Amino acid sequence: MAVAQGFLASSAYDTLVTIVPEQAVPINLPNILTLLRVAAIPLLVVLAGFPHPVGTLLAAALFGLAAITDWIDGWLARRSGQMTAFGAFLDPVADKLIVATALVLLTDRFDHWLITVSACVIIGREIVVSALREWMAQLGQAAAVKVSTIAKVKTAMQMIAISALLALTPASEPRYLYWMAVGVLLVAVVLTLWSMVIYLQVFLAAIEEQENP
Repeated sequence: MAVAQGFLASSAYDTLVTIVPEQAVPINLPNILTLLRVAAIPLLVVLAGFPHPVGTLLAAALFGLAAITDWIDGWLARRSGQMTAFGAFLDPVADKLIVATALVLLTDRFDHWLITVSACVIIGREIVVSALREWMAQLGQAAAVKVSTIAKVKTAMQMIAISALLALTPASEPRYLYWMAVGVLLVAVVLTLWSMVIYLQVFLAAIEEQENP
């Protein structure tokens, strides 16, 4: 699996450097970890669809590892002074891509309305907040919509729930494990909506200030 990830990461990097100038894609450990999260997405899809139960466990482990590297790459970048514009751009994109992919896989696997609605809310929120951040950046107020504490807790709950659900199947026993994972996912959904409301309030206040200086 490590060999496959390395190959995919290398391919992803080669593609990226053909699109943007090489100096805009500094090779450092935080950026490599972020690229590995992107490269892990097709592998996650393959493992989640593998008919043997080992596939589901490996998919859950891969997603959990990706979630851990999300924290590690940010910490490393700040600690070592290796924060770059490329990393700042790609890090949230990588997170959203792998989370959205995992949620789509789970809606297909379980075919339950709670998971489907949760996936729609989480993915929809990410689209809305991304648009808000872009608009606020145009207004010169990007700092006003920085990641909040609630959003960080939401992300942690979301990663735990998705990892747990990826390790399960509709036939998994005992069933309470499934419902515990769904419960954590629903908590993440509540926090998702809460954080979105906070961002919307900041956005509306900024719009009102622009229109009524």
